[in-house]
Amino acid sequence: MRYVVGYTPTERGADAVALAAAMARAQGAHLDLVYVVDRHTPYPAVKPEGSRAQTAEQHIHSAEREGMALVPEGLEAHFHVRQADSFAAGLIDAALEYRAGLIVVGAASNGLFKRHTIGSVANALLHAAPVPVALAPRGYRRTEPITRLTLAVGQRPGAEAAIDVAIESAERRGVPLRLVSLVELDVDEEGGENVNAAHIHANTVLAAAAHRLPEGHHVSVEVAHGRTIEEAIDDLEWDDGEVMIVGSSRLAEKYKLFIGSTANKVLRALPVPMVVVPRDYQRVDTFPEV
Repeated sequence: MRYVVGYTPTERGADAVALAAAMARAQGAHLDLVYVVDRHTPYPAVKPEGSRAQTAEQHIHSAEREGMALVPEGLEAHFHVRQADSFAAGLIDAALEYRAGLIVVGAASNGLFKRHTIGSVANALLHAAPVPVALAPRGYRRTEPITRLTLAVGQRPGAEAAIDVAIESAERRGVPLRLVSLVELDVDEEGGENVNAAHIHANTVLAAAAHRLPEGHHVSVEVAHGRTIEEAIDDLEWDDGEVMIVGSSRLAEKYKLFIGSTANKVLRALPVPMVVVPRDYQRVDTFPEV
C-alpha cells in the first residue's frame, strides 16, 4: 500500500508528512513524498555552474533532505520529483502511477493553528482526485498511530463509499469508529424533525456498521446540532489522534471528488484531519484501501 504525500519544504509540507506517517503506521504503508516542479524546470539535467538549472537542482536536493528527515523511523519512504503543469496535477499523476490509496496534503499557510484553510492545491484535489484525499490542519505534528475514526453520516441515505472506507479502515486499524450526524438548525428551531431524522439515519448506519465489524469492536453514534455547522462541530469532543471521514458531494463525477458546501463548512471548523472519499470509490487492486 502506498500513500502519496504532497511535499514542499514548508510548514504545510511538514504537516502532510506527519499526518501521512500517523495514518501509515497501522497499515504498514509506504510513503511517497512527491515534490512537484514546473514542467519547464530543466531538472535533472546537469547545467553549467551558476545556471538556473543548477540552482533548482540544489533547491530540490535540499527539499529531499528536509522531507526525508521528517519521516519517523520504521516507516518506508521515498522522495520523488515530478514535473507537471500544477502541483495538484502532479500529485494525481503520481497517485495513478504508484497505485496509491491516498493523497495527503497540508492546509494553506494562512489558516488558524490546528484549523484548515483550503488553498489552491487542496481545492484542485477536492474537485478532481480519483482517490481519497487526506487534509492535515495547520500545525499538525502528531506521528503516532490514529486512535479513532469519525464518519460524518449526514442526514440522508447515500455516501456508501465513505461508509465502506470508514468501516473497513476501523476494522483494519483496530480503532473505535464514531458515526456523527451534524444538524444545522433553523433560527427558530430547537431540534424537532431534523434532529429526529438525523438520529434515525445515524442509527441505521450504526446497525449496519456493527453487523459488519467484528464482535466487540467499539462503534458509537452521536448527533450534534447548532445554529451553524461550525457550532455543531464545536459541540463534539475530539481526540488528538482522531481523523474524520466524509463523502464527496453528489455533484461529483463518478469516482471523483467534489466537496459539498456542508463538508466545506465542516472542514473550516474541524480541529482534526479530514479524509474525503470520492463518489462511488471502490477498494480495488488499482487503488488499495485507505
